[in-house]
Amino acid sequence: MFEASELIPLLPEMIVLLMACVVLIVDLYISEQRRGIIQILSLATLIFAALATLRVHDGDSIIETQRLLSGTFVRDQMGDVLKLFVYLVMGMVFVYAKTYLRDRNLYKGEFFVLCLFGTLGMMVMISAGSMLSLYLGLELLALSTYALVALDRNNPMASESAMKYFVLGALASGMLLYGMSMIYGATGSLDLLAIQASVAGAADSVVLAFGLTFVVVGLAFKFGAVPFHMWVPDVYQGSPTAVTLFISSAPKLAAFALAIRLLSDGLIGQLQNWQLMLVLLSVASLAIGNVVAIAQTNIKRMLAYSTVSHVGFIFMGILAGTEAGFEAAMFYAIVYSMMSVGAFAVVIVVSRAGFEAENLEDYKGLAQRSPWLALMMMMILASLAGFPPFVGFFAKLQVVKAAVEADLVWLAVVSVVFAVVGAFYYLRVIKLMYMDEPDTPEPVTTGSDVGAVLSANGLVQLALGIFPGPLIALCAAAFPG
Repeated sequence: MFEASELIPLLPEMIVLLMACVVLIVDLYISEQRRGIIQILSLATLIFAALATLRVHDGDSIIETQRLLSGTFVRDQMGDVLKLFVYLVMGMVFVYAKTYLRDRNLYKGEFFVLCLFGTLGMMVMISAGSMLSLYLGLELLALSTYALVALDRNNPMASESAMKYFVLGALASGMLLYGMSMIYGATGSLDLLAIQASVAGAADSVVLAFGLTFVVVGLAFKFGAVPFHMWVPDVYQGSPTAVTLFISSAPKLAAFALAIRLLSDGLIGQLQNWQLMLVLLSVASLAIGNVVAIAQTNIKRMLAYSTVSHVGFIFMGILAGTEAGFEAAMFYAIVYSMMSVGAFAVVIVVSRAGFEAENLEDYKGLAQRSPWLALMMMMILASLAGFPPFVGFFAKLQVVKAAVEADLVWLAVVSVVFAVVGAFYYLRVIKLMYMDEPDTPEPVTTGSDVGAVLSANGLVQLALGIFPGPLIALCAAAFPG
C-alpha cells in the first residue's frame, strides 16, 4: 500500500502519461491542416513536466533522496538533472523533426505519441529503485523505439531495420532479464538497495557472477557497445532521419541511468568483476567505433560508429567506480546527447523532399551554400572530435581524468590515441564543407524555429566549452557522496 502524498513526486511522469493519451485522442479528430497542434501539445507536455520536476525542489538546489512506492521509485538529484536534459533534448527532437516528417507525409500523431511514451519509459528508468521498475521502463522505451523505426511503412529499408532491431533488442532484453532473475535468486530481492546490502556481505557466488555477466551484456547492447553494436549502424541508416535523431540522443541519458542504478546502486559490491568487463567493452568500442567510422561514406553510418566510440568514453567514466567517475560519465552523456541531436539536425536541414543528404559528398561546399549552417555543423563536429575550446574536449578530459585517478593510466592513453584517430572522420566532413566546391549553388533554407534552435545548439557547444563550470557542478551535485 502507498499514501496519496507519494504521488506528488511522480507528477512529471503522470503529466507525460496523461498528455501522451491526450495527444493520441486529439490526433484522431484533428484535420491534416491543423496537425501542428500535436507538436505544440507535445512541446507543452515537456514544459509542464520540467516545471513539475523543478517544483519538488521547493527552492532548495539539492533535494534529499526519496524512496517511494515501496522503494520501486526513487526521486533524487541525479534523476531530476537527467530528466531535465531528457525534456530539453526531446524538445529539440520535436522542433527539428517537424519539417522532415511533413515533407515525407509522415507528419502524424504516431511520431509524437510514441516519442512521449518513449520519454515516459526513460523517466521510469531514470527513477527506478528496483529491477522490476527498471525493466518496465526499459521495455516501454524499447517498444516505442521499435515502432518508431518502422514509422515509414512504405520504406523496405525502414521495415528491415525495425525487424532487426526488434529481434536483437528482444534478445538483449531477454539476457538482461535473465541476469536480473539470477541476481534475484542470489540475493532474494528486486530492490536495488537490498541487493547492494546483500552483495556487500555475501561470499563469492557463481549464480551472482553469471547474473552480473548477463546484466552487463544487456547493458552493452542497450548502449551499442562493441561487440553488441551491429544494430547501431543498420538502425541509424534504415530509420527515417527524424527517428534517428531520437534514437541517437535522449535514450543515451536513460542508458546511463540504467547503468548507474544497476551497477552503482545495486552491484557496487561487485565492482572488481564488472569493472573488468567494462574495461574490455570500453577499449573495443573505442577501437572499432573510431576505425570503422573512417571507412564510412554514409554520414548516418559514420555518426553511428561515432556513437559506438563515444559509448567507450562513457564506460570509461562508469568503470572507475568512483563518484568522480560517475560525474564525468554523466557530464559526457549529457554533452553527447546535445551534440548528437545537433549533428542529425543538420542532416535533416540539408535533406529535402525526395532527397536524403546521407552521403558525405552531399556536404561538399555547404559553407558556400549556407555559411551559418556550415559553421554550426563545424562547431558540433569539432565538439564531437574533442577539440578545445568546445565542450566535447572537457567531456573527454573529465573521463580521462577519472580513469587516471582509478589507476587506469593505460586506458586513458588508449582513449586519447583513438580520439586522435577519430578526429580524422570529423575533419573530413569539415574539409568537404569548407574546401570543396558544391554540386549546386542552391542555398539551404530552413524555418526560423529550426534555425534558432540549431543556432543555440551549436553555440552552446562553444559556450559550455568556455564556461563548463555550471554543468560540471550540476553533475557533481547529482552524486553528493
